[in-house]
Amino acid sequence: MTEFLVNKFIKDSANIESTEVRTRYGMLASVVGIFCNVLLFSVKLAIGLILSSLAVTADAFNNLSDAASSIISFVGVKMAGKPADAEHPFGHGRIEYIAALIVSFLVIEVGFTFFKSSISKIMHPEEITFDPVPFIILILSILVKLWMAFFNNKLGKRIDSKVMLATAADSLGDVITTSATVISIVICHFTSINVDAIAGLIVSGIVIWSGVSIAKDTLEPLIGQRVPSELYQKITDMVESYEGIVGAHDLIVHNYGPNRSMATIHAEVPNDVSIEASHEIIDRIERDAKKELNILLVIHMDPVEMRDEEVLELRDKTSHIVHALDPELHFHDFRVLKENEQKNLIFDLVVPDSYTEKDANRVMHQLIALLHEMEKNVDCIITLDRSFEAPKNNIT
Repeated sequence: MTEFLVNKFIKDSANIESTEVRTRYGMLASVVGIFCNVLLFSVKLAIGLILSSLAVTADAFNNLSDAASSIISFVGVKMAGKPADAEHPFGHGRIEYIAALIVSFLVIEVGFTFFKSSISKIMHPEEITFDPVPFIILILSILVKLWMAFFNNKLGKRIDSKVMLATAADSLGDVITTSATVISIVICHFTSINVDAIAGLIVSGIVIWSGVSIAKDTLEPLIGQRVPSELYQKITDMVESYEGIVGAHDLIVHNYGPNRSMATIHAEVPNDVSIEASHEIIDRIERDAKKELNILLVIHMDPVEMRDEEVLELRDKTSHIVHALDPELHFHDFRVLKENEQKNLIFDLVVPDSYTEKDANRVMHQLIALLHEMEKNVDCIITLDRSFEAPKNNIT
């Protein structure tokens, strides 16, 4: 069914890098969500009125409120797809994250409501009666909501949409809560043991945790997060693959919404090549990055020594000492300024995330002492640095 809807209503559905295609995915998921929730509301309301069942009628209005998540998703995706303008030069992509954050609060609210209801039932137990018609409606509701969760989750992962994943979690929360009710009814009917309130407490905790997790995942790109290791490696490898580029470091990626990123990186170029030649290479890489990776890449050139034997020997000795101190340490932007017999080694020392400020300063002073011990006429100007790359096990 999912692929049928995608192929039917989304033109060029495979081109998920396109903002227009992503918007169509989001609108499809939102419209399907609104339709399913309104359908559930209508059926449950009609049966609730016919049977004069307060429980079924209340559950109907719960589905109507669930349609709010799909409406928020619809508005968020639609606004996020707006192009850049004078006030927002990087587009409106982050609105999708804000929409997902609102949906996460709705999920948390459902969890707290269920928690309060469960506490009330523990203090004032209610007898559970088995009625076939409402029971069947609950089962059908679970099946519809389960499909909606699967539908939004599949499309959300396909286009990396936080708001669609949040809506999927919202539907899954409904599945869990309704399933707990069904299980409680069955247990009570066959054993006369009322576990409804206890099951409600457990389920409410799961739903609240789910909402908090969605909020956390959504806040990270809004606040600013490290570059995923896979993307970090892809951009770095691309830059270093060009002839005339010796190395690359200090990559920073700013996320302005799905498929909307700006990045800066330092590229090392031989200092014996003309500025015009290196600049031409840099321009070509920036154009290719926009075309191939859909990233606005800005490259800073760092000239490095490639021929001076004395400088190369000092860099090699520095490398051995750095790695002897800690294999996780590395350095870049290595330069040597000579003043008569005096040599000033200038470079950036990149320390691991596990290092405290005290650890970083300690290892820097150890390195300075060892380099001075290596050659008495050597002084060091070291800048402590840290990588913006996320740990590999944090790839999502």
